[in-house]
Amino acid sequence: MSAFSGKPLLIDGRNHLSGRLAPVVAKAILQGTRVIVVRCESLNISGNFFKNKLKYMSFLRKRCNVNPARGPFHHRAPSKIFFKTVRGMIPHKTQRGKDALRRLKAYEGCPPPYDRRKCMVVPGAMRIICLKAGRKYCHVGRLAHEVGWKYQDVVKTLENKRKVKAVLGIRKRDKLKKLTKQAAEKVEKSTAPYTKIINELGYN
Repeated sequence: MSAFSGKPLLIDGRNHLSGRLAPVVAKAILQGTRVIVVRCESLNISGNFFKNKLKYMSFLRKRCNVNPARGPFHHRAPSKIFFKTVRGMIPHKTQRGKDALRRLKAYEGCPPPYDRRKCMVVPGAMRIICLKAGRKYCHVGRLAHEVGWKYQDVVKTLENKRKVKAVLGIRKRDKLKKLTKQAAEKVEKSTAPYTKIINELGYN
């Protein structure tokens, strides 16, 4: 995950362990790579849901005794929860850390224009690889919903629409490919002399 030439790294957070994906993202943004994480509500946390909810409820009780407006700030959105996890892994109070955090974007669902781009996964952070079979885990989206996040249903509806649109787009593309292939086969005999010349010149 070394720095790329200005091209952002798009990661699909689904079925990744939050605590394993965060250090990978933290290192990438410190090295100068722009990182975008989508579907943060589908990130996983190891351990059963009840234990993780108790931990988060304990975190919600922590406040500044003098002036609560000073923090700590208790974010409920899954993207903000993941953002704060990454923030804890970089020197965010230095200028280098602040610049690194500006390179990170996290979203619930898969908003445009990222719904039309190819997403990557991080094998070293996938739950199925990192977590032993049979171990309990929970989803960040469910945890966020239980502690006050209000947009679980909205994100789910938009995600279903996006998936249907993607399936229809794939069918349309496959149909177009099939038609193009059929058209090429029809004119194959008439274009054979020209194809031969093109092949002789080294263009296959």
